[in-house]
Amino acid sequence: MALKSTIFKAELSVSDMDRPYYGSHTLTIAQHPSENDARMMVRLLAFACEASESLTFTRGLDEPDEPDLWDKTLTGEIAHWVELGQPDEARLRRASSRADRVTVYTYQSASAREWWKGMAGKASKLRNVTIYNVPSEAVEALAGMAQRAMRLSVTIQDAEIWVSDDDHNVQLTLDVLQRAAG
Repeated sequence: MALKSTIFKAELSVSDMDRPYYGSHTLTIAQHPSENDARMMVRLLAFACEASESLTFTRGLDEPDEPDLWDKTLTGEIAHWVELGQPDEARLRRASSRADRVTVYTYQSASAREWWKGMAGKASKLRNVTIYNVPSEAVEALAGMAQRAMRLSVTIQDAEIWVSDDDHNVQLTLDVLQRAAG
């Protein structure tokens, strides 16, 4: 018998003064049996950082041809592909050709540095790809905030990100490994 996903609910309030974007989202997050709290919370952080009215979680780990999040146009075209982890060159190239924009959030700092050493030259040829690394301390702190029912507030200003709930505050800055051209 296959293990089932664990369901998390999040009320997410986003105040992004850098874009500007302000919105509230009621989210249902299916945590795949192989996904730990840290990865799930990085997925939630990525949602907050890229939030829009049409950004959605995909089937993610259950569907290898889909990213973790995407923003589709009304005609079904992928406007924004958001990936977590350390995609290989073929996956990154495929995402770059299928979507207007691609954003990658790496979150395992030691292995991400090694991945980036091998990927930097290849990724630089993909003009619509932005790659961030979430610092390890922030990943651990975010994982500590994971609860089956969450009420989170995310504020973004001058590239600083504050994530808070009733009991915790996490402040972080994403490491920019590559910024999309233009």
